[in-house]
Amino acid sequence: MPSPLRQRSIGALITAQVVSALGTQMTFLALPWFVLETTGSATRMGVVLAVEILPVAVLGIPSGAIVARLGARNTMLLGDLARAPLMVSVPLLHQAGLLTFPLLLVIVALVGVFIAPYFSSQVLVLPEILGDDERLVSQANAIVEGARRATALLGPALAGVLIATIGATNVLYVDAATFLISFAVLGLFVPQHEPAQPDETSRGVLAGIRFLFRDRVLRVLGVTAMVANGLGMMLAAGLPVLAFEEFDGSSRVAGAFFAALGAGAVAGSIVAVRVVGRHDPLRLGATAFVALTLPVFVLGLELPVVGVMAALAVSSFFGPLVNAPLIAVITTRTPPRLRPKVTTAVITVAMLAGPVGYAIAGPLLESLGPRTVFLIVAAGQLLATIPFAAVAFRQPPAAAPEPA
Repeated sequence: MPSPLRQRSIGALITAQVVSALGTQMTFLALPWFVLETTGSATRMGVVLAVEILPVAVLGIPSGAIVARLGARNTMLLGDLARAPLMVSVPLLHQAGLLTFPLLLVIVALVGVFIAPYFSSQVLVLPEILGDDERLVSQANAIVEGARRATALLGPALAGVLIATIGATNVLYVDAATFLISFAVLGLFVPQHEPAQPDETSRGVLAGIRFLFRDRVLRVLGVTAMVANGLGMMLAAGLPVLAFEEFDGSSRVAGAFFAALGAGAVAGSIVAVRVVGRHDPLRLGATAFVALTLPVFVLGLELPVVGVMAALAVSSFFGPLVNAPLIAVITTRTPPRLRPKVTTAVITVAMLAGPVGYAIAGPLLESLGPRTVFLIVAAGQLLATIPFAAVAFRQPPAAAPEPA
């Protein structure tokens, strides 16, 4: 099987994703930390994070039509170019004394408008470049995700240091710059592929949803991903609060927690590149989906910083072994004309619970504390993933690729 890394476009795509994801990972800590510093409220922090995800619920499915019309590459270019000035406006308005809490909510909501079509386009670019071989696309997904996950190791740790030295608001400038760099790399080095022409099966805003409901595997996967993602948002919201309340308000500790997630994911990505081409993608992804929930139970214990980091790293190790094969399953099970709408539908369904997870995380964190919330997350994720695994193992395994 030829290595996806031999494709020049894949190298450019990895470069763009690394740059953009590095800034995003820094902001993933800087934005909630900024809200905690300026308001002292975990509830308001949860509201900000929920509002950023909320447009996915409203616009995610309709955005599939935009991706189908523009193509994956052009949609990514639009997303990078639009989000740069939005992100810059947060620190600029704050430093001018003009950033009210309602205005902050408006800005993060506008940023959230581009989440579903951008993520969908990241998925669709790969089969456009590589074709429809499920295992080859799985391997390429593992490579690209591994590169992005590497930024999850460096970004939060760097953000924790920068927040302590230059302040959370200034870190947001970096994220804005990374959008522009990603825009330039994608525009120069990733070629545009003509979108597939629509037919009767792909017309209409709800064409992707209709396909999901007809395919039992994707239908169950969508529900499982929705529940798991909502609970995952609660976990992410709890980590800054844990550092803020129980580890002397240290942004460095918060950054270390997110860096541990990145470290585990990088290790998982290295393993994923080697194994996804050798095993049935659906069964591999389902097994890893169950496995990643188990270490989260450990977070309910009173642990030192190192113990929390270890549990997070072990859990996140399985993330690439979930995403790389299951993303390939979604794209290759779907006819090319339907892929933009199906992919945005899957991402939208998966992220529907995100705003709910963030919104309820704040009050739960304030009333129960982060450790109890982590136990709720672990139990909920385990109950959500077991039914999908049962469905996955009833399916016939994918055919192995022909020898190169």
